[in-house]
Amino acid sequence: MSREIYQEPLVSRYTSRKMQELFSEKNRFTTWRRCWIALAEAQFELGLTDIISQEMIDEMKANQFNIDYDLAAAKEKEIRHDVMAHVFEFGKKCPKAEGIIHLGATSQFVVCNTDLIIQKDAFSLIRSSLLHVIKNLASFCEKYKDLPTLGFTHYQPAQPTTVGKRNTLYIQDLIMDLSFIDFFLGQIKARGAKGTVGTQATFIELFKGDNDTVRKMDELVSKKLGFSQAFAVTGQTYTRKLDMKMAETLSGIGASAHKFAVDLRLLSNLKVQEEPFEKNQTGSSAMAYKRNPMRCERMTGLARKLMGLPQDFAATYSNQWFERTLDDSAIRRMDIPQAFLLTDAILKLYINITSDMVVYPMQIDKLLKAELPFMSTEKILMEAVKKGKSRQEMHEVIKDHSIISGKMIKEYGQENDLLERLAQDDRIPFTLDELNHLIGNYKQFTGRATAQTAEYLEEVVYPLLKANEAGMGVVDASLSV
Repeated sequence: MSREIYQEPLVSRYTSRKMQELFSEKNRFTTWRRCWIALAEAQFELGLTDIISQEMIDEMKANQFNIDYDLAAAKEKEIRHDVMAHVFEFGKKCPKAEGIIHLGATSQFVVCNTDLIIQKDAFSLIRSSLLHVIKNLASFCEKYKDLPTLGFTHYQPAQPTTVGKRNTLYIQDLIMDLSFIDFFLGQIKARGAKGTVGTQATFIELFKGDNDTVRKMDELVSKKLGFSQAFAVTGQTYTRKLDMKMAETLSGIGASAHKFAVDLRLLSNLKVQEEPFEKNQTGSSAMAYKRNPMRCERMTGLARKLMGLPQDFAATYSNQWFERTLDDSAIRRMDIPQAFLLTDAILKLYINITSDMVVYPMQIDKLLKAELPFMSTEKILMEAVKKGKSRQEMHEVIKDHSIISGKMIKEYGQENDLLERLAQDDRIPFTLDELNHLIGNYKQFTGRATAQTAEYLEEVVYPLLKANEAGMGVVDASLSV
């Protein structure tokens, strides 16, 4: 790696080798050649045997991966056209087939079909990583399904939940993301062989006006490229609306990850739950005691970048005048790889973090007990009504004492004395012992959290993971830095 020029951090620091390879020049240009081979094969099989021979096709196949990148780059610099530079270079490797490479096609035949192939493969990697995160979180939820923890609304203490139940919320979001991926994959079709502005005029000429054969060629090329269907109509390109939906799908994963990462950063501050912290890891260059949630912070930053990309794709799609304008080219070269690389980097972190999160039950217990008197006020209210008291009167009494107790905690650092205050008020029909007995253990305030977690795992998550075992594969979630 050169130290003298800028290196893309997504490649040098954050992403997997597999995703990097998908968006490499090697994969892109060899896939261009795959498209040219598929086109020549389809044309030959459908009757252009007076122009194309099996020998030409065999020559092209033999040289699909034999690329002189320097020659192609030099030619592109000369003619200012990347596709024609590679047509030229491929022709040099295939002298017998030189005259029929790219026959009847436009540049977007290889560019669009290749983009679609790469996106389909990239989504397969993303889908696999997403399933691994879900699996990690499911194990975590199972382990902590009945460990009570303080709930928060508005980031203020609320009724207890359980650690496992809270994490089912993250799983549910990711399963939604998974369903959006599957929906999007159902929308991906080949651009096929549509010609310069999508009318297939050149192919009609090649096949002497035979509409049915040209239509068969379009279908055959698409199947050879691994698609079950081709877009029924296109301009010069497949609709950039598809790119827009691709970006929205990936951005949704970024938003789910961002939500999780920020929550874990907040929990880390409370010292109740943390991301993994390695033996020799340094949290701060100045403050040696610190255990900064750096992986979650990195995930937050990467997700922020990913969540901002859809507006680029929307602007590109909406500015494609008529059959096509070229302002889509430069931005897509950057934004499509970035969208997938960012998602890959985020999920790599997400897998790493969820594989070994740390929970501190004693600190959780401490926070719960500090808030328990406040959490019990609704139960005290209901029990007072059962003893014949007015709900409205009891609500005012409990509210007044709660405000005073909260003030003493915040302004003077005192312990929570709400129960003592209530016991000393003659309007409250309970002694301190009765109040302590009444509120009992905070576990009673978690409702169906444990049952909900168990039900969700058994009825939704585990069946999903079982159905997708074959698609999970092996994911490398180790971090380079």
